Amino acid sequence: MPQALPHFRRERKLAESDVWPVAGMDEVGRGPLAGPVAAAAVILDPQRLPKGVNDSKMLEREEREELYETILERSIAVAVAFASAAEIDRINIRQASLLAMRRALAALAVSPRYVLIDGNDLPAALCCDGETIIDGDAKSISIAAASIVAKVTRDRLMRRLCSLYPVYGFSRHVGYSTEEHLAAIAKHGPCPYHRLSFSPFRIAAE
Repeated sequence: MPQALPHFRRERKLAESDVWPVAGMDEVGRGPLAGPVAAAAVILDPQRLPKGVNDSKMLEREEREELYETILERSIAVAVAFASAAEIDRINIRQASLLAMRRALAALAVSPRYVLIDGNDLPAALCCDGETIIDGDAKSISIAAASIVAKVTRDRLMRRLCSLYPVYGFSRHVGYSTEEHLAAIAKHGPCPYHRLSFSPFRIAAE
């Protein structure tokens, strides 16, 4: 039996209670050794919900790229924000992820009344009320749309960084700790976009 796609029920229920606009938010890039962590916030148009939206991890790259364009075209507002590798090293990956989320939500051209966030970690000092939903990118289409936008945007950024630092192969692994990436680090050392608080850099420093 095919897996059910994320739905819009929570957003509609909030809208029926006069809580609107409702944004979905997700982040990507907590695990890589290089590059920023990215967060996206998306307010979908209830009358023009994009079809086929799913958790970005369940989609092929070509599907994500196509849905990314559809989400941008059909949404009321979309914003993406980052926390840099230097910020990750300074305040840790969890705090940097929460910072990127706050930045993304605040950057929306339309101010949301409420936000649905993937996971169980609600950032402090948001510009609106909200709630976390575990596995939200598999349950809420707004969160799933945000996961796609964040993933596509960050992957594109890492491919651009690959043109500046081709020896690391960022376009192939987008900063994750593949054998290719670890071998390049061992040979060339870190670049300015590596997270020096992550192993193997942290272990080497110790």
